Amino acid sequence: MKVQILPSLLAADYGCLAEEIRRVEAARADALHLDIMDAHFVPNLSFGPDMATLARRVVPGLYRHVHLMMTRPDLYADRFIDAGAQTLQFHVEADCDAWAGLRAIRARGVRTGLVLRPQTPAAALFPYLPLCDEVLFMTVNPGYGGQAFMSEVLPKIGALRCHADACGLNALDIMVDGGINLETAALCAAHGANQFVAGSFLFKQSDMGAMIAQMRDTCTRAYGTKTR
Repeated sequence: MKVQILPSLLAADYGCLAEEIRRVEAARADALHLDIMDAHFVPNLSFGPDMATLARRVVPGLYRHVHLMMTRPDLYADRFIDAGAQTLQFHVEADCDAWAGLRAIRARGVRTGLVLRPQTPAAALFPYLPLCDEVLFMTVNPGYGGQAFMSEVLPKIGALRCHADACGLNALDIMVDGGINLETAALCAAHGANQFVAGSFLFKQSDMGAMIAQMRDTCTRAYGTKTR
């Protein structure tokens, strides 16, 4: 599986967002991750569709990955796609029809997938996997950046990777987000994750590009060592 690193704009310096987005591109990140919070599904409020529009305008070639932490993502999906989202994820725990949501996003020609809170069993995702390009495991409680990594999610990652492979869904990407650094990313990779969202850990680096390259190499070597 190809390892991908996605810096989360939630941890950027909001006083110079355009420069921070250009910094992500210069660091050769695989995508820019946008965390969208509605202050209802999670106890925090972040960006709207205009942030995806800004990212597209500032660096058109930087892939835009959007995670909707919203009670009704189905009401806003089209707005984010129109604004430039190229992958759009929403929570399996959201108050909407997940089947309909996945189909509607795919019909727009956009990659999609479901997100799981740390407390939700991995099996909650199993029925939907044929419609998912990727799934995201939250390794912290969603809503705020800078939290400590929750290692109890690791067995769920491994269980989902094994289930997906057994069902012939070998191309399914598994993403992790929350408390991700060099060490925790390697742990997740060992259990079958191949996409890594990191916020404060990457944005605090004086050389983000060097750290992304190191993380990509470390995770590539660690990938799947706990699931073989």
